[in-house]
Amino acid sequence: MIETPSLVDQYCHGVLRTELGLGTFEAYLGRTARPPAPGTTFFDTQTGFAVRRWCPPLLGLEPHCPPARYLARRRELGVLESGRRLLSASGISTYLVDTGLPGDLTGPAEIASAGGAAAHEIIRLEPLAEQVADTSGSVEALLANLSEAVHGAAATAVAFTSVAGVGRGLAQASEPPGPGEVRGAAGRWLARRAVGGPLTDPVLLRHLLWVAVASGRPLQLHVGAEDPAGLADFAASTSGLGTDVVLLHGYPYHRRTAQLTGVYPHVYADLGSVLGRTGARAAAVLAELLELAPFGKLLFSSGAHALPELHVVAASVFRGALSRVLGEWVGDGAWSLTDAQRVATMIASGNARRIYGLG
Repeated sequence: MIETPSLVDQYCHGVLRTELGLGTFEAYLGRTARPPAPGTTFFDTQTGFAVRRWCPPLLGLEPHCPPARYLARRRELGVLESGRRLLSASGISTYLVDTGLPGDLTGPAEIASAGGAAAHEIIRLEPLAEQVADTSGSVEALLANLSEAVHGAAATAVAFTSVAGVGRGLAQASEPPGPGEVRGAAGRWLARRAVGGPLTDPVLLRHLLWVAVASGRPLQLHVGAEDPAGLADFAASTSGLGTDVVLLHGYPYHRRTAQLTGVYPHVYADLGSVLGRTGARAAAVLAELLELAPFGKLLFSSGAHALPELHVVAASVFRGALSRVLGEWVGDGAWSLTDAQRVATMIASGNARRIYGLG
């Protein structure tokens, strides 16, 4: 039996403070802004089945109960009590929370209180830059304030994260942009920002990534459904600078993500949506990651957003997959039980504690 008594959720979001109907709850299972096809439901996914397997018993129901019955029980208990029961039963001892998403979501202190755990903040770079722009009246002020804001946030946050850095192909640039490029981009954005323009300029986003690299805090990049192979140049150019790079949500390119961790000493891979989305197939996917990635380079996370159920599912699926894969290797004599337990602890919490300086 491989034990993982304590988990560090190295990337997640807060949970909603409001009650949810069936349709709204289901939308968060799909992790997409689009509705399911007519006559179908997002409960008929690996994530939906995993929620019905692991969460009903925590609210006093039998596993696999119908969705409508589960949500009725959830409403009967209330959003606070159901959230408390779910989070406290997840086995997560520390949450690293990205606070950059809009919506009525709990912050680090609230999720820590509900789950009986510790919590730390991850700063999302794009909203931080937008806040700075709204208080900067000139290009010079914007660039100075942006650097000051990032380095100031590094004093309390455990990491920075960026969505646009990879999704728009920006992190593939192997060098920071020049001062002239940055000033021009800042001027164009300030002009658009006056009418509510978000940060989309490739040059300024690239500059923002390099400011974060200079802070020394770990930098989390959302890979999503993008092929991470294009990040090799960025990984090479940031090697040796003292900033770790964590690649988030690499599925279905998880093997290439794992391969990058074996090439670059400062690059790590997150298991979040990889396991949460694969459900009953998670053990097979985890085994593929362990084929390529050094064991000290893999990090558990839930990647959960809005629903405390997603924390439970990620933790439960992760434990089951890890125990199945490593237990099989121990049973075959390929690994000793001592080594299997040591690696399990590394991935569950030890690697995250080392990278983020959690003690």
